[in-house]
Amino acid sequence: STMTALLAAGCAKKPAPEAVAPTPPPAVEKPVVSEMPAQPVPGLQEQAVTEMPVAPELATVAGLQRIQFAYDQHTLSDQAREILAGNASWMQANPGAKVVIEGHCDERGSDEYNLALGERRAQAAQSYLVSLGIDSGRLSTISYGEERPLAPGQAEEAWAQNRRAEFKVVK
Repeated sequence: STMTALLAAGCAKKPAPEAVAPTPPPAVEKPVVSEMPAQPVPGLQEQAVTEMPVAPELATVAGLQRIQFAYDQHTLSDQAREILAGNASWMQANPGAKVVIEGHCDERGSDEYNLALGERRAQAAQSYLVSLGIDSGRLSTISYGEERPLAPGQAEEAWAQNRRAEFKVVK
C-alpha cells in the first residue's frame, strides 16, 4: 500500500551531509527579490494567501516556488539555490508559516527507488533552507516518488518537469 511505502521510505538512511554541500549564504544579504523581477509584489502575495478558498490542508503559495532536479540526482543546481533563497525570504517574511517539502520523481525506476530519491530531494531542499536560517521546526518532508506527476507523457520534457520539490504551506 502507499502508506507502507511511505513509511518504508521514511526509515531510509539519511544522506551523507556532503551530498547537499550548502554554500555559505552571502547571497542572502543582498536583496534577492530585486534580482528576480518575475516575483510578485509582496502585498499581492499576502492578499493571495488570505483569500485562498482552498479546502485541502496544504496549499501552494505564490511566494514559494518549486525547484527542479537533474535525472537521478538530488543535488541542488545554482538555479535551485536561487529559488530556495527566494523561498527562504518568503518564509522569513511569514514567520508563522510551516512548510511541507514534497519530493517528486519522474516515472523511471522502481516505486521503492523513486520514493527514496524523492525523500533525498526533499531533504536536500530542507537542509539548504535551514542553512539559510530557516528554523527546521517549520519544515517537514514527504516523498511522493512518481505518484503525482506534474506533466503527463513519456519523454524528457515531461520527465524534467516531474523531477522536482514542491513547497506547500500547512493550513
